[in-house]
Amino acid sequence: MSRQLLLLIAAVVVSALMVIDLRQQNRLRFAELQTLTRERDALNVEWGQLLLEQGAWSEHRRVEDTARARLGMAMPSSEQVVIVREGRVGR
Repeated sequence: MSRQLLLLIAAVVVSALMVIDLRQQNRLRFAELQTLTRERDALNVEWGQLLLEQGAWSEHRRVEDTARARLGMAMPSSEQVVIVREGRVGR
């Protein structure tokens, strides 16, 4: 009978240790989940900002295309570009 009692006590102790370990693992996984959730939210915010920036850049391209098509505007050649430097007025 005492052998069965020792086996039962050992099983209870092992079971208790396993419960403790599983609860600790659960806490660690939950903390990791919270970290990953915050990271996902930050990435979603950044994605939204990038979409807005893409919209702004594409708007600029649309304006440039419209200026070229409707108004006949074009980028000047290097010979047409004049650089004005400060302090050289009158020469």
